[in-house]
Amino acid sequence: MDEATLRSLLEALTATPDNAALRLAVIRGLHANGDPRAADYADRLTPGSCTPVDRAFVAAVLLRAGAASRALTFADGPEPELQIVRARVLLAQGDQPAALVAYDAAVQANPTFEDRDLRLQLLAKVTVHEAHGDGPRLRVVSNDDTDRSELDRLLHPEAPPITFEDVGGLAEIKTAIEKKIILPFQKPALFAKFKKKAGGGILMYGPPGCGKTLLARATAGQVKATFLNVAIEDVLDMYIGESERKLHALFDKARASTPSVMFFDELEALAGKRQHTREGTSSKLVSQFLTEMDGFVKNNSGVLILAASNVPWAIDPAFRRPGRFDRVLFVPPPDKAARASILQILLKGRPVHGDIDHQGLAGKTSGFSGADLENLVDTAADRAIAASLASNSEVPIDQGHLMSALAEIKPTTIEWLTTARNYARYSNEGGQYDEVLEFLKRHGKA
Repeated sequence: MDEATLRSLLEALTATPDNAALRLAVIRGLHANGDPRAADYADRLTPGSCTPVDRAFVAAVLLRAGAASRALTFADGPEPELQIVRARVLLAQGDQPAALVAYDAAVQANPTFEDRDLRLQLLAKVTVHEAHGDGPRLRVVSNDDTDRSELDRLLHPEAPPITFEDVGGLAEIKTAIEKKIILPFQKPALFAKFKKKAGGGILMYGPPGCGKTLLARATAGQVKATFLNVAIEDVLDMYIGESERKLHALFDKARASTPSVMFFDELEALAGKRQHTREGTSSKLVSQFLTEMDGFVKNNSGVLILAASNVPWAIDPAFRRPGRFDRVLFVPPPDKAARASILQILLKGRPVHGDIDHQGLAGKTSGFSGADLENLVDTAADRAIAASLASNSEVPIDQGHLMSALAEIKPTTIEWLTTARNYARYSNEGGQYDEVLEFLKRHGKA
């Protein structure tokens, strides 16, 4: 504000000192010019004469001038703009717990007020070291409260349990898993009478991002079993014999934790065709894997072995022998009904405008995998976040955001289906890819 305008406002305020709107204009002008008198002119203001936005501004001016107690009287109210200033005032007064409550209330009401640096200050630990003799007391503020258990949690976060209700679509595969896998775990006595054991091996294959890993986690959640997600790096080792030893130890852990579900993602990395490898160590690992699955030395009852692969034709055929991965399930791209269900699950819990056309979006996303749909929703969320930051208020995801995102997101299953069609046509020994052919014919892609 230029000096002439500010001087005119000050003269007018002298004539009408009780004019709250004029006093606020003077405070804003002085504050914009960096004039320390801005706080002094707040002396005759009362919180009741100001809007929440004006009260938040005045409180910030007073806090900056060091008048925290006076600022607190203005930063009183449920509005998020007042709560965030209240958090700063309370922090300045040393009341961290109350400041954190105010901060959380502000962010809950309006996420655009989130301030990472402020939150770190609110969570900082304050340690007071008592003086020795006549020496001063030392007050230390530290944000480093990460102990070893917290580090383990960050590096290996425990995934929350899920069930089939959290998996959109795939009704036929869920039914097959219920009958072939879950029932033997739930009714062991009945199956024992027929000399059937709970456990075994199931291989799921299909395009990337269609829910194979999610199905494995949901299966473990359905049977309330210990879920062991075996990553490739948990097994492979550069030293001869170590990979086999690690694999044996993982199976021993599963046998000791029954009922348990072992899940091997990207199975081809551990169980590739032996005739295609030049390294004897890879063949030995495959042989060890086959031995562990047979349960010849140890009893695998109560251990369910799930595996997923995008390239089932690269897996050693010995794994398909009955007693190993004798049940093979094709996990196709979701159909229209499944896509609508997946979109509802992905949008659940996010700020969403009420008129989202899930069925319409499902009809426009043919060939999309579950991961593609998640990418679609995340891209729409990015647009809503950008709009929220621009308007300084929460803007929910609406149909326009989703349609705009749809214009740039493309399905990723087409390439896999093209490759799978060739294997299904020319390398379909024993009808192992009949499900793929049936899917391609049903969708006119055979």
